[in-house]
Amino acid sequence: MRRSAVTCWHNCYPWNRGIGSACILLFLSIMVSNCASSNGVSRSDLVIGVVNPQRILEETVKGQRLSDKLNAFMKDRQALVELEQRELRDLEDAMRAQRTVLSQSAKVLKEEQFRQKMGAYQQKVADLNREVQDKQRELQNEFHREVGEVVARIANARNLGLVVEHGPNSGTLFYQESWDISAEVIQALNQISEETEGS
Repeated sequence: MRRSAVTCWHNCYPWNRGIGSACILLFLSIMVSNCASSNGVSRSDLVIGVVNPQRILEETVKGQRLSDKLNAFMKDRQALVELEQRELRDLEDAMRAQRTVLSQSAKVLKEEQFRQKMGAYQQKVADLNREVQDKQRELQNEFHREVGEVVARIANARNLGLVVEHGPNSGTLFYQESWDISAEVIQALNQISEETEGS
């Protein structure tokens, strides 16, 4: 009885996240080999596609909008941080100017107020950074889902058995340029954007 691709995936995928990239690639090649063989496809018959996520992000309307949304979100948060910075600088300047006329107890009080404001500022910066990271993750997940749907459609139409990413930190060391379907993905995504705007 032939094993399904799902069975092969569960049997071959290294669930231990501590395994390095080289081991993941090794397991991936074993998975592809075993699954292809069990489904009656020889290694030479397996057709592979490659996509460049960075190129797709930069050359699609959806990708540019994602970047614009994230930049606008970051700009708003940066404005809040700069406002807090100005308030802290003003408070520090006032403390310096009043240092010679303030009593010791007043100096201690002012310094404590400054420390509290600095602590609140640092917490706000950490919170805003977290917000930016969450927003970035949300936008990227939405974009990856849309790209994944288009890639799946193109892969099915071209009878591709596997599509991998190429780019920085992708783990793909080499591929034939003829395998790259990024241009088709970009064209399809831009067409979807045009149709959405036209409706």
